[in-house]
Amino acid sequence: MKSILSDRSFRLSIGITFIFLATGIAFLFLGWVNYSWVLFILLPIVLGISIGAMPNQKYVLRGASVTTIILLAAMYIPGLSGLLCIVMTLPLIIPLIFAGYVFTHLIRRYRQIKGTDQLSVLLLPLIPFLIAAPTEQSLQTNREAVIEVKTEQVFAYTPEQVYDAIKSVDTLDADKPFLMNFDLPIPVKCVLEKEEVGGLRTCYFKAGKLSNAEFGGGTIVEKITRLERGKVLKMDVIDYNLIGRKWLGFKEAIYYFEPVGTRACKLTRITTYTSVLTPRVYWEPLEKIGITQEHDYVFSNLKKDLRRLYGKEKSLDQ
Repeated sequence: MKSILSDRSFRLSIGITFIFLATGIAFLFLGWVNYSWVLFILLPIVLGISIGAMPNQKYVLRGASVTTIILLAAMYIPGLSGLLCIVMTLPLIIPLIFAGYVFTHLIRRYRQIKGTDQLSVLLLPLIPFLIAAPTEQSLQTNREAVIEVKTEQVFAYTPEQVYDAIKSVDTLDADKPFLMNFDLPIPVKCVLEKEEVGGLRTCYFKAGKLSNAEFGGGTIVEKITRLERGKVLKMDVIDYNLIGRKWLGFKEAIYYFEPVGTRACKLTRITTYTSVLTPRVYWEPLEKIGITQEHDYVFSNLKKDLRRLYGKEKSLDQ
């Protein structure tokens, strides 16, 4: 441990990593960079390029990796970011730092450049980020991706019974999926003010178990645009406030109730949401997992409510 702490390149890698990432975080909260490839891809690569140029390579990756984890985790303490967001970011950032490091290391190996420990030289790779961030923001017009997530499940109750049980829920209490035990907001109840087109339905959330949000998980307010008992419940999201998730938005929530035989109902839940995170190839699957787990939680609670209201479900073969 003493040899690591006394190594100049190790200490320098900590300082360089702090400068690069702190600049990215500052740009993000000042609105000078988007939640985009510039932040999640370009910045870690140029950081890796910088630390790869240091003369003593023995401990630089350790210093950069530990500093990255500590700095991102520090955002959780004051509530600047959720713990789940931080954990999802690390598998993207750490490998890209390593990729940039390997790139510079190979160039040095073939003696195309010399190693250096001069701070002014090591900060040069930060320039592409400083240029790309405002450039991307000025050129990008449509920053939101619109995504639809659909979940289906068959319940051994009539479509009317399923509709009546889901339209307004006093208390949601079911086995929680993994991400809700982690940091994902947990639905608590949904209150339907008027059962008519134009009526409002407000869903309340509490913060996930490992969240440090002080004021709960927020609300989603929906306005009914189509309503047919036992057939469809369609709503536009007109307001939402989920703590700590400024990159995520919601547009529409739909329930379709389809009869299966004479004793069952196939319920289809569709959530349409927006996201400004890029690259989409990385973030979209993770977002869909989170939305799907919320669907699963609601369906699990619905099954419990149906049993309480109408008795044990009957076999679909009966």
